[in-house]
Amino acid sequence: MRTVVVVGTSLAGLRAAQELRARGYSGRLVLVGREPHRPYDRPPLSKDFLLGKVRAADLELGDADDLLALEAQWHLGVSARRLDTATGEVVLSGGTRVAADGVVVATGATAKTLAGTEELLGVHTLRTLDDALALRAELTAGARVVVIGAGFVGAEVASACHTLGCAVTVVEAASVPLAGVLGARMGAVAAGLHGDNGVRLLAGTGVAGVTAAGGRVTGVSLADGSWLPADVVVAGIGCTPATDWLAGSGIAVDNGVCCDRGGVTSNPSVVAVGDVAGGEHWTTASEQPRVAVRNLLAGATVEHHTRPGYFWSDQYGTRIQFAGTAGDGAEVRVVDGDTEERSFVATYHRDGVLTGVLAMNRPRPFLRLRKRLEHDAAIVQLG
Repeated sequence: MRTVVVVGTSLAGLRAAQELRARGYSGRLVLVGREPHRPYDRPPLSKDFLLGKVRAADLELGDADDLLALEAQWHLGVSARRLDTATGEVVLSGGTRVAADGVVVATGATAKTLAGTEELLGVHTLRTLDDALALRAELTAGARVVVIGAGFVGAEVASACHTLGCAVTVVEAASVPLAGVLGARMGAVAAGLHGDNGVRLLAGTGVAGVTAAGGRVTGVSLADGSWLPADVVVAGIGCTPATDWLAGSGIAVDNGVCCDRGGVTSNPSVVAVGDVAGGEHWTTASEQPRVAVRNLLAGATVEHHTRPGYFWSDQYGTRIQFAGTAGDGAEVRVVDGDTEERSFVATYHRDGVLTGVLAMNRPRPFLRLRKRLEHDAAIVQLG
């Protein structure tokens, strides 16, 4: 390959570029990122960055010398508009066309917004560094904050706002927050952290809209007819994979890029990594590119990414860790500690097979069980 274009410069895209060079690829390497910032770490945005414990510079994934060592051409603050597979080119905003023998799709996802609030002051999403900077500027002590969505990002934002002295209410449409990720039983345990810390949680309640005066939000109207006053509203209602630019390319998309477990699409010269390929967790976005790049250089799928996903969340001083999958109908066993004390380890099983591990403030036993989970997953793949 003479030229590889990596579209997306967050963690997955950067790791893909680094892996290309580590595997001896010496051709032209082009990185395209829609944000103007150098690659940075996203997880702290909803935690320590909001709290002011880390600076923007502390989030950078490598210094200038590390990036220079890639010997890459960088296009930051530029979006990919189209992938022209007929000519083998990536078309950038502004019309620049970059010839590409290989493409790594690492465009991630964009935060969903509340309809009709795009121009309102005081309404935020949290996906990018600029989002976090704008939100942090409004989190003053005593501010009334309504967080819509009790997923991990929403819960982390609520925790940070509470720590900063804000009056926080969390609104969640599902009757049990995080049930889709942790199962109903453990989702309820995780959701209990809000009440434990004096944060109001309204679950099973939809949002009808927001109210405003003078171009600024004043409150949130709920589906049950009630109204919550708000100085700041944060929408943590999920993300949409950034795949619009692939329309007409022949690359299949369905809530993300359709690819195999090696990241390879229907076109072997195009691979996908990170959020846009279902790698929504930090560790997956970090590890997945190694496999995808190997397959890209081989021109076919020669390896699959099989390691179970892992993520963590810090809320109200509690570290939550999860590896694997929960899934509907999984049997959940508390094997260490006590859920009431918010310090425990639970395992998930399906047909007697370990499929997931969850822990709150129990890092050592969690690590042991995570290793067992990875070992069992590797055995299944070999079998």
